[in-house]
Amino acid sequence: MGKIAFVFPGQGSQTVGMGADLIEAYPEAKKMFEAVDQRLAFPLTELIMNGPDDALKKTENTQPALLTVSAVLCTLLEKQGIKPDYLAGHSLGEYSALFAAGVLGFEDAVYAVRKRGKLMEAAVPAGKGTMAAVLGLEAEQLKAICANVSEQGDSVQTANLNCPGQIVISGTVAGVEQASQRASEAGARRVVPLAVSGPFHSSLMKPAAEKMRTVLQALSVRNADIPVIANSTAQEEQTAAEICDHLIEQLYSPVRWTESVERLIELGVDTFVEVGPGKVLSGLIRKINRKSTVFQVNNVQSLIDVSEKLKERV
Repeated sequence: MGKIAFVFPGQGSQTVGMGADLIEAYPEAKKMFEAVDQRLAFPLTELIMNGPDDALKKTENTQPALLTVSAVLCTLLEKQGIKPDYLAGHSLGEYSALFAAGVLGFEDAVYAVRKRGKLMEAAVPAGKGTMAAVLGLEAEQLKAICANVSEQGDSVQTANLNCPGQIVISGTVAGVEQASQRASEAGARRVVPLAVSGPFHSSLMKPAAEKMRTVLQALSVRNADIPVIANSTAQEEQTAAEICDHLIEQLYSPVRWTESVERLIELGVDTFVEVGPGKVLSGLIRKINRKSTVFQVNNVQSLIDVSEKLKERV
């Protein structure tokens, strides 16, 4: 019997109204949403349920909103008796994975990502940094282009190694524009500028990383009950100290998603459950390995359906 991994989405998967049916169907979901509003001293539930969309898209709101919905779904799955062997999350999703692993309590995890969002927003002045998705170019080729542009004074790095042929670059506006141009000249199929508020997962995030260390030091961080694949190393981690170090690194290091999925497969995972809004990660996993079984759990109906299917495996 192959192993199961829960994977958790990052920014971009949010939608107004996500989780509404969970609140109606499950008293424990309602309690978790209420706990978030209390811990943040901010009506996040109201924003998730009713928008407006542009306010939900603000990084400091998106991050706790997505983590809340993912954590609620994960808690409900576990109540159905579905437990993963491994965990991973894409960028922000790594915090959802750490909640699922027992590393961070729910309210602490929400508080941490709210702070993380604010620090990421504040690290680089608005309009100075950006990101772009490069399609159809090898990672090594793109890394070399970014290194060359950075040497000439405009910082740019590979930020999200999402799947073969889909890599996001991040840096100063000028750096990303130059690297995008060179990537096109080198044969990239398409380069798509991303509507983001900053150069996430680039060296420009180092000021945020140091401040994030202080945030984590003030929280209770425990060893993981279930191994979590770290974004920055694409290897499993379990001790509180290494987890904290990797969360700091994660802010300015690439999200090594392709390698993370490959590592899970090496560890015997054949079934991935994307726990949280959207289905971005499911699409990436299928591109990385077509043989994997992939489920999405993002609302009441999918929670019931996927729980039934996974119970049949046991």
